Amino acid sequence: MRFMIIVRATPDSEAGTMPDDSLLASMATYHEALVKAGVLLDANGLQPTSKGWRVRYDGGGERKLVDGPFADTKELIAGYTMIQVRSREEAMQWAMRFPSPFPGQPCEIEVRQVFELDDFEPSKEVERFRQMPSPSH
Repeated sequence: MRFMIIVRATPDSEAGTMPDDSLLASMATYHEALVKAGVLLDANGLQPTSKGWRVRYDGGGERKLVDGPFADTKELIAGYTMIQVRSREEAMQWAMRFPSPFPGQPCEIEVRQVFELDDFEPSKEVERFRQMPSPSH
């Protein structure tokens, strides 16, 4: 079972404020524990939305490129950690150990389970995905 631990952005992360050494140390310790347990798949911080963009779909097939920054900080993502564990409960245990991503500030992480190909009904289209080279399938 794969889970994504999503770090919600704050005004500081959107301003491009870099984490201090103590936060980097606690994040390194946490991620080293994930590596030692054999459950870490990937982890990264994200640049502020001022360096990003969105593609907006109008429902009729038209696309529009929208440059950042984006205003609603509480809906933005500052980083993520992908883990692969045996159960939802194990994912919860790892999430509860996640260091506060913005010490001294109210903040939150969100954890979402990733769909696996076995979650979908068998079909020719699903089989196409199974044939693609990917470490996660």
